[in-house]
Amino acid sequence: MATTKHPVRVGVGGWTYEPWRDNFYPKGLSQKLELHYASRQLTAIEVNGTYYSTMKPESFRKWHDETPDDFMFSLKASRFATNRKVLADAGDSISRFVGSGIAELGDKLGPIVWQFMPTKQFDAEDFEAFLALLPKKEGSRVLRHVMDVRHESFISLDYRKLAKKYKVSTVFTDSDKFPSFEEPEGDFAYARLMMSAADLATGYAPEALDAWAARAQAWAKTPAKRDVFVYFINGAKEKAPAAAGALLERLGWKPAEA
Repeated sequence: MATTKHPVRVGVGGWTYEPWRDNFYPKGLSQKLELHYASRQLTAIEVNGTYYSTMKPESFRKWHDETPDDFMFSLKASRFATNRKVLADAGDSISRFVGSGIAELGDKLGPIVWQFMPTKQFDAEDFEAFLALLPKKEGSRVLRHVMDVRHESFISLDYRKLAKKYKVSTVFTDSDKFPSFEEPEGDFAYARLMMSAADLATGYAPEALDAWAARAQAWAKTPAKRDVFVYFINGAKEKAPAAAGALLERLGWKPAEA
């Protein structure tokens, strides 16, 4: 369900990155306060650490408590669920990830990103078996799932039908390395922008950011009112916070504190 306050959320991947201590975080800021600071300059963060290792409930609870009420986390699901030959066998890995304590994030739990290897090709039968394994809830929390499919075979009508049937969204990207549908598809829109340039102060040129702001606002209304998540990922990663901040400014959002 789209929020009325900030239907378009904008952020970056993670919050611990050495180069950001030169151009995003205030000089001398304790690393323990980086999430506190970042969550007041952005409206969402995509967590990459959950892809590589299993977190504890205490970690999710801590993230919840350190961030503003209207903040949201997207979580990359465990690679052990997606990086396998037979996706239909991923049940135990999916359950382990979902049951690791993600519900501790409460209302700050955003979409779960299921990222597949670029070599993983679309197999309709096996992929449907995987989608059928994804839980709709964890406790009282409704779960939203988004597929980050990175092989051109997924750009097909058969895949689109499965995504619609199981009510999952599909990642949209501007990357020239990975295929993407022309527009983000699903009950919520999820964009991972990966073309930040090191020679631009905000990663993307001003006119490009103007265009992304207009597109994000349109996504929030089409095909119906829906949440939108835009993350600046990779590319010149050191520019990601500046790009996110510039986009938020164009969307009329201001940081909670300096």
